[in-house]
Amino acid sequence: MMSENFKIPEVKAADIVIFGGLGDLALRKIFPAIYYRFKSGQINSESRVIITSRGVLIQSEFKALLKEKLTASIKDYDPNTINKLLKMSVYLKADLTKKSSLSDLKNHLRVDLNIIRVFYLSVSSSIFGSITKNLHLENLITKNSRVVLEKPLGHDSKSSRIINSEISEYFDENQIFRIDHYLGKETVQNLMVLRFANNLYENAWDSQNIENVQITVSEELGVSTRGNYYDKYGALLDMVQNHLLQLLCLVAMEPPSVLHADNVRDEKLKVLNALRLFDDKMVLNQTVKGQYTRGKIKGDSVLSYLEDINQFTSETETFVAIRANVDNWRWAGVPFYLRTGKRLAKRYSEIVINFKNVPHNIFPDEKPIINNKLIISLQPEERIELVQTVKIPGPGGYRYKPKSLVLDYSSSFNEPFPDAYERLLIDVIRGNQTLFMRKDEVEASWVWIDSIKQHWKTTKMENSLYNSGSSVPKGNVLIDGHTWNE
Repeated sequence: MMSENFKIPEVKAADIVIFGGLGDLALRKIFPAIYYRFKSGQINSESRVIITSRGVLIQSEFKALLKEKLTASIKDYDPNTINKLLKMSVYLKADLTKKSSLSDLKNHLRVDLNIIRVFYLSVSSSIFGSITKNLHLENLITKNSRVVLEKPLGHDSKSSRIINSEISEYFDENQIFRIDHYLGKETVQNLMVLRFANNLYENAWDSQNIENVQITVSEELGVSTRGNYYDKYGALLDMVQNHLLQLLCLVAMEPPSVLHADNVRDEKLKVLNALRLFDDKMVLNQTVKGQYTRGKIKGDSVLSYLEDINQFTSETETFVAIRANVDNWRWAGVPFYLRTGKRLAKRYSEIVINFKNVPHNIFPDEKPIINNKLIISLQPEERIELVQTVKIPGPGGYRYKPKSLVLDYSSSFNEPFPDAYERLLIDVIRGNQTLFMRKDEVEASWVWIDSIKQHWKTTKMENSLYNSGSSVPKGNVLIDGHTWNE
């Protein structure tokens, strides 16, 4: 439990500009994050929040809408805090592709060049270049400016390089924050401490002791209102290229010499560069892609993907499973299984470290010994579970079964945990890039993803259809005898 004398340090006042501020992400995640950090005292009342969008709204309409959305999405509604936050906030109508649309923004930013300016681009990456160029032409970028980029950055290596080069023309790399909210989760950050602060685990964290690693992000929801966006990207680009690859990097990386942003990202980059690229044979044997059809989730009937996007046909995958290989000394021969999908039976995200079994069973009980597992759950509960074999109490010899030791964050620490966006937003204001992707990381991840996309195309690999509410689509990516942790 946190010490009663511990005080969360306040950060400097900032002008926070949210482009696309009336979108789903901004209203559902970014603004609640600002609310909670303001309520905690980390964002002080001298900060300003400036929202831009194409909609025509007068200030009173905007503040009524914002109050309604915040009231619906926050757990500890505090009228006083919300009213103070509304006074700090202002709305600007802007067509972000036009230079003149940002001229009004200058009137709402403070002249003091020491004030931190956060430009949060909660819009399509296709207009990132236009926005940053217009910010430059209006002389709004200062040495204390930061720009926050939401994924995905493009749809392949080429488009990603173009977007990054456009932004890099006006912002230095130390001002660019490529956000992946999975890296802000408490258990993801604890993975670093678990590995590098516990000799027990770090000494066993290699191919001599680990059989395989499984990373799963399972979603009950379909594409909802994101159909137009999702059909252009699919599960591979929407989830694997960023979230799952970043989790893989944290599991597989070598210990950095110090916990500085570039030291951490240097080690993650080495993992990405060690990923074995796919060819036709590998993509057929080591990947599965699927698309959901009608089915039932918790007893409720749901529509198919094609019905959700109102199309007769689509080759977009809503599920993907991959057997990845990290070709280096630590991980040679250890498969990393990645899977993610929509309309699956249960919503959860977890990392499972499957340790190798004991080489010889000395006990007379012929029942197989279950291998040790370290299960790191990211959602809906944040917890760490160690599965080990123990003796069943009582006479009658050595009877045994697997039992779990569980560290449940909510019960072990008597305090609320900040949402990932809260932590990441404060890191942006502080200028701490440890939990954000560097340009070369993004480029390396796209090289690997492109090798999958390319060979899906050359092999004309089709989607395996699966009923909504299924656990795994048809097809078996685990061809070497392993099974998914369920």
